[in-house]
Amino acid sequence: MKTLIKVALLSSVTTAALVYVLLEWRPLRTEGSRGPAVTWAEPAAPVTATSATTTAPPAGDLGDDEKNNIDIYRKYSTGVVNITSTTLAFNYRLQPVPVEAGTGSGVIFDKNGNIITNYHVIEPSLGGGGLEVTLADHGKYSATIVGKDKSNDLAVIKIDAPSDKLSPIPFGKSEGLDVGQKVLAIGNPFGFERTLTTGIISATGRSIEAENGRIIDNIIQTDAAINPGNSGGPLLNSAGEMIGINAQIVSPNNKGGSIGIGFAIPVDTVKRVVSDLITYKYVRRPYVGIGQLFPMENYPPAVARRLGVPPNDGYMIVQVAPRSPAAAAGLRGITDAVRYGLATYPVGGDILIAFEGKAISSPAEMIAAIDHRKEGEKVTFTVLRNGQKVDVPVTLRLTTQEME
Repeated sequence: MKTLIKVALLSSVTTAALVYVLLEWRPLRTEGSRGPAVTWAEPAAPVTATSATTTAPPAGDLGDDEKNNIDIYRKYSTGVVNITSTTLAFNYRLQPVPVEAGTGSGVIFDKNGNIITNYHVIEPSLGGGGLEVTLADHGKYSATIVGKDKSNDLAVIKIDAPSDKLSPIPFGKSEGLDVGQKVLAIGNPFGFERTLTTGIISATGRSIEAENGRIIDNIIQTDAAINPGNSGGPLLNSAGEMIGINAQIVSPNNKGGSIGIGFAIPVDTVKRVVSDLITYKYVRRPYVGIGQLFPMENYPPAVARRLGVPPNDGYMIVQVAPRSPAAAAGLRGITDAVRYGLATYPVGGDILIAFEGKAISSPAEMIAAIDHRKEGEKVTFTVLRNGQKVDVPVTLRLTTQEME
């Protein structure tokens, strides 16, 4: 039987795309359908660029909006840094050598040298490369990674710089933002340091996918120009408060330039994630303990009829982690596997069909529904077990280590 189960898992990868789910659930996405292809506003290829200057006096009479732009830029642009990532490559002698992988942006968080950026900005350095931070005065510092959260595309890095050279940007709040509000983005598009663009909030409550396929919710959409190299930079309100971290853009045909549809991770999420990364070096998440899920829509109808399971309803639990909240609540993983044609299919596991009374439509949305829940809170999963609907309450625990 153990051999059959192993075969089931291996074959289902090619026939049914088993999905790994820790069930870090959050509310379902609010937009009605997925838009055009989304690309990261990712580290730009390095270019030679002069930094923007803020010393020249403005010419002529200025409107209030212009004055506001200038005031915010002068006060807070020094809180934006340029991050250069390097990765390791091998020369003709097969010796490892550092190679510049690109540039991105970051936001100075505090006088201790902590800097907030995107996970995908620092990702090229994870294989043994390095990070270099350039401040507004062109001072350069090596950076270390404090903590990273791939699921929210956020990371905290740290430099050892004099506190008088560090200008933190104040946090605002992302809850209660209105479509039409003015926003300002500061970053390093294509390596041009501390570039300012302006626009409005185009929409709130959007959802985007992190690199690991998990949903980041409550995303801010803006028409302020965001380009490769802007990633990790701040989205500010008209008071100069950070309301988001710029992360992704819609880029038809993957051309990489701005068409006025950009997305920022909301600052309320940033606050929670950064606090955990600095304190614990990872993000504590509500933990259920369900491993893989098998989509029942890929179950052959003939086998489903023979076994009395629904072929198009929900997701069968393949594995439940020992001593997890799911195990304590009595959720069940598969017990066997059956062969049909050239493939093998799992059987015997509970089939997830609803969470908190709402139908489960896809793993990508399932993992977004509980991230903001608290430790000790009870949530209810509805499963099909032996053809009967069963409600299973699960008491959540927080993770005690980094999970991707």
